[in-house]
Amino acid sequence: MSERVTLGEITCPSGELVLMDGGYLRLWSGSRPPEDGRPGDIPPGVDFEIDGPDADAAARSFDRQHGRTLYDIPEHAAETFAAGFDAHCREHGHDAHLRRLERQVPHRERVRRAIAGGEPGFIVSGVPVVPLGGVPADRPLRVTAEPDEEGCWLSIRIDAGGGPVARRLEMAHLGVDNARFVFADAGALDEWRHDEPIDGLADLVFWGREAAQLAAELRVPSIGDGEFGWRDLPAFVAYQRALNLEERRERMQRPMFNFDFRPHSHHFQVMALVRPAEHQAGVIRVGGADVMFAMTTVGDGYFPVHAEWDAAGRLVGVEITIAY
Repeated sequence: MSERVTLGEITCPSGELVLMDGGYLRLWSGSRPPEDGRPGDIPPGVDFEIDGPDADAAARSFDRQHGRTLYDIPEHAAETFAAGFDAHCREHGHDAHLRRLERQVPHRERVRRAIAGGEPGFIVSGVPVVPLGGVPADRPLRVTAEPDEEGCWLSIRIDAGGGPVARRLEMAHLGVDNARFVFADAGALDEWRHDEPIDGLADLVFWGREAAQLAAELRVPSIGDGEFGWRDLPAFVAYQRALNLEERRERMQRPMFNFDFRPHSHHFQVMALVRPAEHQAGVIRVGGADVMFAMTTVGDGYFPVHAEWDAAGRLVGVEITIAY
């Protein structure tokens, strides 16, 4: 077994921890209903509650999501989905039905419901999220990773203390579609700003085969690692220049450069730490908690999450298996 390396420390003052795809925090609604801030590229969704005398049995046999609340059903398919559930109940003899909720359940509330109901996870726009309760709130939690011979992670572990492991349980599979994990206090994420600049500023960076030539034409300096661009621009100025670059790319038969508009958001801050870091991880302070982003090192996937408890029922640790 390879020697583990330390990625950093996180804190969890609410005692409720969220493990999810860091890129999907752009969809995180905190204590607001998701529809109040849904990005334009995400289609509308609805939530259903399974009601009736046989609700629990119907939820288990229907087996679409954990528990009796079904989240983020695409609105255009909601009627068909409900009809499929009704047919399922008739086939299995369940006295249950779907009740469409007037507003979607906020993500912060999904965490509370999952933990209170003993459910191993929930989804955010189809991507599995793993919440954990009973996390120590009074001390930092060390995060370590085990590398393989090529430097990719075999596992990432969050140490919570406690006594010897008496019970180990697979919670769920954690879905990642942006090659990065986030480990964050559930309450702190109410303050998360994924795309909105905290200071009103943004960077605009471009790179690629013709980047140096373009930089010379625009009189833009190099910022290292083959990238060129502007830093600390007013966000609206950076955005307008990004539109100009996009127009230029569209006029090319074979675009020879790429660019990235980077508002000074929490996501920008943490990724600025992650990119140059030896172990591809970084920690920032958000909402009174230390939040970590860590690259998977193997790209996207569905990664099993195991939790461990001691004989007194205290959380000992959480481990994400990456190579298996």
